[in-house]
Amino acid sequence: MRRAHRWIVFVAIPGVLILLALGSWQVHRLVWKNGVNEYRQVQSQSEAAVLPIEVADVDAMLYRPVWFEGVFRHDQEMYLGARSYNGNVGYHVITPFERRDGGGVLLINRGWVPPDRKDPVHRADGQVSGLVRIEGLVVSSNIPGWLTPENVPEENFWYWVDLPSLYSQANLAPLDYLVDAGPTANPGGYPIGGQTKTELRNEHLQYAVIWFALAVCLAGITYLMLRSARRKKAESCS
Repeated sequence: MRRAHRWIVFVAIPGVLILLALGSWQVHRLVWKNGVNEYRQVQSQSEAAVLPIEVADVDAMLYRPVWFEGVFRHDQEMYLGARSYNGNVGYHVITPFERRDGGGVLLINRGWVPPDRKDPVHRADGQVSGLVRIEGLVVSSNIPGWLTPENVPEENFWYWVDLPSLYSQANLAPLDYLVDAGPTANPGGYPIGGQTKTELRNEHLQYAVIWFALAVCLAGITYLMLRSARRKKAESCS
């Protein structure tokens, strides 16, 4: 085999193996994400139950519908930025909520507001007072992407849900969960609840197809190049 041909093989074989590995990793992610989405769907569609005073197993409660009663501490609300609703960018309002049943104080993600309603003065009707019944889903912290900015607690602003930081900001004993309020409308229309994402974006199948297709193409091109080289060699020797 000529040196040029050897280089073709030495480059092509690792390239094909890398592309196959990338495709296999996408298949693994596909299976994992399908499982996560199925789990969330099953959990979120279960029957609503009273939120226990103490949640012993947070993982088992994630995305379960719960309800409880108490009062909001509106003067301590916090804001999650870069949140979209129907293509519009705004904020999620997170508010401490004192439970009536002695379950302490936990954080409620009340839902989405547009930039011009971030200031509670502009959504006074939604700052409900007195005893309130909350219905929603139990959620936990999320892992920020590598492009996600750092949270800015000193400005009362978060880009991602960091529960220890949020509970600390509100001077509350930390919990491993908060509750996303359900879609029941608030007076005045804001905040808009029901913002829980129970289905992760899943495009791994198409990525897997792309990587495997590239592996096949590279292997095919390499085979054609080598066959053409052999043919030329045979013709030159005849």
